[in-house]
Amino acid sequence: MNQSVLRRQALLDALESRIVVIDGSMGALLQQRCTIEDYGGSQYENSPEMVLMTRPDIIAGVHRSYLEAGAEIIETDTFNATPVGMADFGLDGRVTEINHAAARVARELADEFTTSTGKQRWVAGSMGPTTKSISLTGGVTFTELTSKPRR
Repeated sequence: MNQSVLRRQALLDALESRIVVIDGSMGALLQQRCTIEDYGGSQYENSPEMVLMTRPDIIAGVHRSYLEAGAEIIETDTFNATPVGMADFGLDGRVTEINHAAARVARELADEFTTSTGKQRWVAGSMGPTTKSISLTGGVTFTELTSKPRR
């Protein structure tokens, strides 16, 4: 079996037998640790996904702090990494790149901690609501929310 299948089965086994600890907020810690320059300039302020592109070491540091504190699952830095969410920053054309980079950084840290501790660590994709609403304001359509990212 490949590593992905083994990791998935280990997660299912863990979830059936005990409480599994997941990390906490990425955004709050980035606001404490980042300058405007880390975001790539004021036009990207409050875009944690852009910190991933400009300073992946900071994202890795947040993951590391959660893993050192005992988290077994870390979430990718992709809370707002959808075409609709990234359009607010003019980054809707980079959604695929951002999601791949976030998964890579998180996977590398999870693998490092799995190897060094002998205890399996997992990565979960993170996806938040968006800054748009389809229910009341009509700010976005369902089709726009479910469309694939531009490449």
